[in-house]
Amino acid sequence: MDNTATEGFDTPLFEAGRNRLASLAYRLLGSAADAEDAVQDAFLHWQAADRQLIKVPEAWLTKVVTNLCLDRLRSARARRERAVGAWLPEPVLDGDPMLGPADTYEQRESVSLAVLTLMERLSPLERAVYVLREAFSYSHAEIAAILDITESASQQHLHRARRRITAARRGGGEVDPASARSVVEEFLAAAASGRTERLVALLTDDATAVSDGAGLTEKLMRYDTAQRVAAVARAGFTPTPAKRRLAGGTPALHYALVNGAPAILFVVGDQVVGVVTFDLAGGRIATVRGIAAPARLTRLAEAWRQHEPATPLVTRW
Repeated sequence: MDNTATEGFDTPLFEAGRNRLASLAYRLLGSAADAEDAVQDAFLHWQAADRQLIKVPEAWLTKVVTNLCLDRLRSARARRERAVGAWLPEPVLDGDPMLGPADTYEQRESVSLAVLTLMERLSPLERAVYVLREAFSYSHAEIAAILDITESASQQHLHRARRRITAARRGGGEVDPASARSVVEEFLAAAASGRTERLVALLTDDATAVSDGAGLTEKLMRYDTAQRVAAVARAGFTPTPAKRRLAGGTPALHYALVNGAPAILFVVGDQVVGVVTFDLAGGRIATVRGIAAPARLTRLAEAWRQHEPATPLVTRW
């Protein structure tokens, strides 16, 4: 059969699965932009393939996208960009289809910024097995076929991935949404008022903060201990003319959920210019991430423009 004759049918078939493929690629790469590129490359493979030989399109496309992502993770460019201390996952606003399945705790956790960051410690194969199993519930037989490995190897990769992520995980499981918002609002109020003691009380003893420096530095800025994080938060949440110039105006501060975690968005007009996310453990804040590099905010900013925001926490910062 001539492939061009069925293109009208095949394109809708691909598009019907695009969101699932994008959510798979995002979990594997931690970058919405790279995930979109991988899915588009998969579409080109799909267009060029002899569809008569593809018995199960979903399985075929899953294998293509997974292996395209593995190629990216193994590339020299990726190793440079993901050098320790220089990389953060790209944040995605809750409700974005790129976050994919969220029916189980494992699925929600697999797309959290915390786990996406921890997956950098895994080998590409460990990462792929972990995502396919935890987020998409593929059997080890199916994973083996996707990755061209044995079922035993798939089981071993999953065991190692789970062990490494569990050992490094610093969260306390799922948090009640109302409680999470309350803690974040208290944090913002304490930071804005300069109440360092209250900030320290809201943080775990081993709290950490990470910032991308708005993309102005090559390495991430990291801070450890509750006292240092509190001092950085107090300074960071104090508005100055220089910060407003960098933001392009006077931001409003909105509460939102980003990758399933509570967050504060800095918004100028309808443009998100910064995101601060929070990981909670035991009712206190364990990790604070500040992301303001424009390249990391493209998709989130676009989603926000299509969003109907509630009243901001701070109207003019």
